[in-house]
Amino acid sequence: MDDAPAPGPVTPEPLTPELEATIAEIFGRRDREDMQPTIEAFLALLDEHPGRPEVLYEVGGSYDTAGEEATAAGYYEAALAAGLSGDTLRKCLLQYGSTLRLLGRYDDSVAVLDRALAGWPGSPSVRAFHALGLHAAGRSHGAVGELLALVADAVRTPDILRYEAALHGNAGYLIGLDAARPGAAAAG
Repeated sequence: MDDAPAPGPVTPEPLTPELEATIAEIFGRRDREDMQPTIEAFLALLDEHPGRPEVLYEVGGSYDTAGEEATAAGYYEAALAAGLSGDTLRKCLLQYGSTLRLLGRYDDSVAVLDRALAGWPGSPSVRAFHALGLHAAGRSHGAVGELLALVADAVRTPDILRYEAALHGNAGYLIGLDAARPGAAAAG
């Protein structure tokens, strides 16, 4: 019997400038109304760089934009398993969480978006999509609370600044209502 420890997640080599430029070029040419050329380009790039997490993520994102959420989810899962990191991890978690919401997997969506929020608590996009996930999961108080907190933190106008403490107080209260409901911990 081999007592060697099981291998952990694979840490991919850093993204080369050439691959990064190719990804940016393909993404820059995309047409949201006709995603097939983008999907094909990223699939071809994946053939050249099999298992590369950033390319898996881009394939998933292309299918997602094309409205093929079920296919996108598989690529997002593969990208996460392949060791995605940095800001691309943030974007993947956000998009994967949103995709799960669109697939009706609300609790899974909130769990993924919770992970994104834990890693990037100051990201306005993560906070907004987290609120969408909470709402879809039937946690409307928490969703409104999340959005109130986002407004208080991100909108720096005199009228919002005047009420910043009140907005945060109300946000905390609303989030607490959902956290206190029976089964809230199990729901995400």
